[in-house]
Amino acid sequence: MGIRVLIAEDHVMVRQGLRALLDREGFEVVGEASNGYEAVQSTTAVNPDVVVMDVSMPVMNGVDAAQELSQRSVKAKAVLLTRHDDDQYVLAALRAGARGYVLKSQAATDLAHAIRQVFRGNLYLSPGVSKVVVEAFLSKADLPGDRLTAREREVLKLIGEEKTTKELAAVLNISVKTAESHRTRLMQKLDIHTTAGLVRYAIRVGLVEP
Repeated sequence: MGIRVLIAEDHVMVRQGLRALLDREGFEVVGEASNGYEAVQSTTAVNPDVVVMDVSMPVMNGVDAAQELSQRSVKAKAVLLTRHDDDQYVLAALRAGARGYVLKSQAATDLAHAIRQVFRGNLYLSPGVSKVVVEAFLSKADLPGDRLTAREREVLKLIGEEKTTKELAAVLNISVKTAESHRTRLMQKLDIHTTAGLVRYAIRVGLVEP
């Protein structure tokens, strides 16, 4: 029996391309999802061996979905796909429970190998991702400049999606004043002094797609 894979990607054409690639490689694609929430629900329902997820998805991103799956102690191992190789977000993905991190630019050559490696219980990072990330993950140390908390990354993602302060407060179920405080602290930590600058930063590190 082949390795059973679920694909989570919000762009239909990309999802179809991934399915075709995995079919050619002999994997059994047992489900598809268009966001992280659907990925978690589908994984619980069909129990795949590996879940291939885009990092930047609506409703729930791939990193948060990987963390949710890890907390549910499902057998499926998460492989995340992204266009970005920013060390801090690779480390965040590994700490969330992802076992593979594949750059989209290398997916055609790397993804099948990554799936087989994580299925065997190994960790897989695309060539080009810094070895410093693995060392930090294994030693439970922080990377230089790894300054954002999980909540701050969540706030940054919402700002990257161009949510207003009022919308941000509603999504996070916090007061508008607290939401504004989170935005102000992010600007101070990142030394970015405009909302547009925060949006560009969120895109650059892969929290949202441009």
